Amino acid sequence: MPEQPELTIQGWGPGGSRAATATAPEDVPEGQPEPARDPDPAAALPKAARRHLARELGWEPRATPPVAVGEIRLAPSRLPAEARDALAALLGEEHVRTDREARLRRAGGKSYLDLLRRREGDASDAPDAVVLPGSTEETAALLGLCAELGVVVVPFGGGTSVVGGLSGMDPDDRPSLAVDLSRMASLTSVDVASSLVTVGPGMRGPVFEEVLGARGLTFGHLPQSWEYATLGGYAATRSAGQSSTGVGRFDELVAGLTLATPSGVLELGHPPASAAGPDLLGLALGSEGALGVITELRLRVRPAPQTRVYEGWSFRTWADGLAGLQRLARHDLLPDVVRLSDPEETRANLLNAGGTGARLLRGSLRARGRADGCLLVVGWEGLPHVVRARRRAAVPVLREHRAARVGRRVGESWRAHRFAAPYLRDRLMDAGLLVETLETAATWTALPAVYDAVRTALRNALGRPGRQPLLMTHVSHGYATGASLYVTVLADRDDDLPLQQWLGAKRAATEALLAAGGTLTHHHAVGADHRPWLAREVGPLGVEVLRAVKQRLDPQGVCNPGVLLPD
Repeated sequence: MPEQPELTIQGWGPGGSRAATATAPEDVPEGQPEPARDPDPAAALPKAARRHLARELGWEPRATPPVAVGEIRLAPSRLPAEARDALAALLGEEHVRTDREARLRRAGGKSYLDLLRRREGDASDAPDAVVLPGSTEETAALLGLCAELGVVVVPFGGGTSVVGGLSGMDPDDRPSLAVDLSRMASLTSVDVASSLVTVGPGMRGPVFEEVLGARGLTFGHLPQSWEYATLGGYAATRSAGQSSTGVGRFDELVAGLTLATPSGVLELGHPPASAAGPDLLGLALGSEGALGVITELRLRVRPAPQTRVYEGWSFRTWADGLAGLQRLARHDLLPDVVRLSDPEETRANLLNAGGTGARLLRGSLRARGRADGCLLVVGWEGLPHVVRARRRAAVPVLREHRAARVGRRVGESWRAHRFAAPYLRDRLMDAGLLVETLETAATWTALPAVYDAVRTALRNALGRPGRQPLLMTHVSHGYATGASLYVTVLADRDDDLPLQQWLGAKRAATEALLAAGGTLTHHHAVGADHRPWLAREVGPLGVEVLRAVKQRLDPQGVCNPGVLLPD
């Protein structure tokens, strides 16, 4: 049998950088040297992709490497000796660290702004110490102690926040601790009959799936940050995964949780359902550490799928694609995975794809008059007969909207490489590019206007004569009432004012999407980056309600004060 042509479809969205460089020192194993970097940072891209970026952006590849990890500036720890002694007495000396390496590993997250600062040698957002509690009781005692000492606490899981969720900003400039949850990472109970498991917040996605897989189960929550993010982080940010159209968002999969606060411990959620007043579980989900620390999760799991079918389709236009997905949603026919790329993202992904298979696919699309079309990747998982029935029902709807099947190889290639895009991000930044993402959601009615508004705002903010940004957008989650939009932005970086360049663009895009009917965020959370606009989403009274809850649970304001609530 002849060898099948290689095809690599993955995408450009960063999602959270993983490269072992000064931009991500926590990814370098302790005691290990940094890996060597290719002297030509643009070499990571195929020639066709480099030509495309140069033509679209007016970009000239140039070497802009980060400083070495050893040259990152880190101020001395401000944690008073008496506070350190008290923490060590509570948690054990080995679980309180103030050394340079421990603090750098928990410095900030993975937003473009975070990476820019660390590439320039700035670790001013690093905590003054790192503590590792091992239980709910220790965490509650830790929070009470920090409230007495006046020390800020910032929960730390995988460090993958892309909205400034780990900044630790405090208006009173108090010392700060990173509360590393990696010691609380075990599966403590499995109730197969009820499809429930109880697990610690520090467990990472791959480990969780491996543990469940040994029992014939799966969780199925697969965000771009899956390889590094933790379950506690998913809960704190109301994460959504690549399979959330079918499986559900993370908050829909939480049956209960335990929240340790400076004022005590809350046990929230009563499966399978309760009508005992408002659901307080929703207060903890998405609270981003501002109310306390999530120390245990009770999650809904499911049997591992017996079959998986991933395939690619091509729509002639973006409007056709949106109409097709909306029709599927109305009739409850959406696949488990839905990823519709606009023409710009489709073109860029095909140029960045590798192998003979990619060239054949590009040629096939041109021959069918779809060179400027929109690629759709769909995936169905579950029992074989159920998957067959769902696919049979969906295919006529897709064809009614002029979709053409382009084969399983496209879908399987995307599935095989869907976590590879973050590796590309640092290389693009090394070569002088701005690389960042933003996301929102809107009703099917408002979605086209939101799409146009965001793109216009970003072009106006980042465009210059002869230099325009490349804006690549996809729908990644579908609902009965609407869908999400995920925008990847590439532009020639302003090497003199890179922070201001993106801050201005982000501000313009946020104002535009809110005015057009989009949500402030769909799955990245509020963090520090979005909090100035929170009142636009929940209203001034809503902000005051959240302030009242925080005051009751955290009267000294030590729980991650730099996120969620506006100043």
